[in-house]
Amino acid sequence: MLEKVQGFNGDRVIEEFEALTKEAERVQRETLQKILEENGAAEYLQNLGLGGKTDPDSFKACVPLVTHKDLEPYIQRIADGEALPILTGKPIKSISLSSGTTQGKPKLVPFNEELEQSTMEIFRTSFAFRNRAHPIGNGKALQFIYSSKQFKTKGGLLATTATTNVYLSQTFKNTMKDIHSQCCSPEEVIFSLDYNQSLYCHLLCGLICSEEVQFVFSTFAHSIVHAFRTFEQVWEDLCCDIREGVLSSRITIPSIRSAVSRLLRPNPQLADTIYNKCVNLSSWYGVIPELWPNAKYVYGIMTGSMEPYLSKLRHYAANLPLMSADYGSSEGWIGANIDPEEPPESATFTVLPNIGYFEFIPLKEIGHEQKVENCASIIGHREPEPIGLTEVNDGEEYEVIITTFAGLYRYRLGDVVKIAGFHNSTPKLQFVHRRNLILTVNIDKNTEKDLQLAVEEASKLLAVEKVEVLDFTSHVDMSTDPGHYVIFWELSSNAREEVLSNCCDCLDRAFIDPGYVGSRKVRAIGPLELRIVNRGTFHKILEHYVALGAAMSQFKTPRCVGLSNCSVLQILNSSVLKSIFSNAFD
Repeated sequence: MLEKVQGFNGDRVIEEFEALTKEAERVQRETLQKILEENGAAEYLQNLGLGGKTDPDSFKACVPLVTHKDLEPYIQRIADGEALPILTGKPIKSISLSSGTTQGKPKLVPFNEELEQSTMEIFRTSFAFRNRAHPIGNGKALQFIYSSKQFKTKGGLLATTATTNVYLSQTFKNTMKDIHSQCCSPEEVIFSLDYNQSLYCHLLCGLICSEEVQFVFSTFAHSIVHAFRTFEQVWEDLCCDIREGVLSSRITIPSIRSAVSRLLRPNPQLADTIYNKCVNLSSWYGVIPELWPNAKYVYGIMTGSMEPYLSKLRHYAANLPLMSADYGSSEGWIGANIDPEEPPESATFTVLPNIGYFEFIPLKEIGHEQKVENCASIIGHREPEPIGLTEVNDGEEYEVIITTFAGLYRYRLGDVVKIAGFHNSTPKLQFVHRRNLILTVNIDKNTEKDLQLAVEEASKLLAVEKVEVLDFTSHVDMSTDPGHYVIFWELSSNAREEVLSNCCDCLDRAFIDPGYVGSRKVRAIGPLELRIVNRGTFHKILEHYVALGAAMSQFKTPRCVGLSNCSVLQILNSSVLKSIFSNAFD
């Protein structure tokens, strides 16, 4: 009874959010004070000479900007079981693993109760605004969520992905219930280590609950697209399971078989309905609203490296709204999407001033060449001093610095954001790109966003062939003299040589960075190379990261593969069907 009384109240959540954002500067000072008071006994802060001071000026004067590499020794000691307060006042009980797609291996990040609570606050805040725009009933969500491998560190701490740490918590389960976002699938499906079996069962459970589904969700847009590409292959098997009331033999894990079989009953009528709807779809356009008629929207992170999947996602969703989920990382949360009706390409994230202390390094004063440099490489350059949350200027770009309750102090997140206005006194951020994901041979500097725009432009030439780019990545090949860009494409079907040649030239011309164009003209950078890889190549890359411990729903295709990421590079190079060189600057 108490749970019902204390249930979700969207109006109250929005009211509290409005109060926080009207007093963002004060809330930031109080949040920093709270972080430093709770963690003042930590060795890391003790050694920096704060001496109990908790004001922003003293904090900035004593505590240096850091990257993950700087904190690695401290986090490793925590993972190894040292009992001393190292980064936080209270003991860290678990470790989160990043996806590893950026650097080629997962990073260890502290996870604690405060980080869990800020996650729930973000979820509740964005849901309140989302539900005001598109109210949902008391149903369920078709969620393509997956856990990852869990293991114990040397010191006995649980180590797993950030999403799995969240899914394991009772607070998460209670929150999902409060906001009518319970998963169609039983826990055994979510926590299976075989994501192929989990995905099949997510689809099956979603179909069984088709009338109850209020929205479709996964952490990243890629996972939703992957789910429905899989659905195209297995839909007839799913219909058979529903018709007969017997789970497919492809599901071999006993716990999953038992849990899902409890939901299955012979239902020929539902199976026939699904079958008839599927056979009448044209190229699977609108499959989501067709099979889940009460779904109000599709929800997941759709910005940054997820933008290339939006076209396919819109194909599956038809006129169903796409809503981008909130802005955060394995290290911590930053902002909520409070404007859910904006298209994902225009999504902004309003910073919650009470979940961490935020600073921003201005980028407008840095020249273009320095602006996109790797964080490590700009040490030694004189860069502007970070400024506070309420001191940023509309329309300008910044690098994000976070200080969290989980022991990260003045931590360079590596993200570049643009200020897209304010909500009351707190800024709305638009994600621009990761700062360290760049293509460079000479004086050229092309970001992940530049790569994405180039691929979008060149892929238009495939439209006449009715061919689509399923996925892509890049590499800088310095084994040739001069070095050159390599773009890897996986295509939905074959394209004519002439079309691919035109695509390659288009890619080369689409990189408009002056350093690149000038270098190409004087032959300081070689012709761009387009490598077409076998179907399934990027699925092999996904499986590679899952085997390393990443969660399927946390996977992001690496957009720039360096030599340090040799395993992925080997997968790509061993899968090349054909190679085309550009004639654009001949």
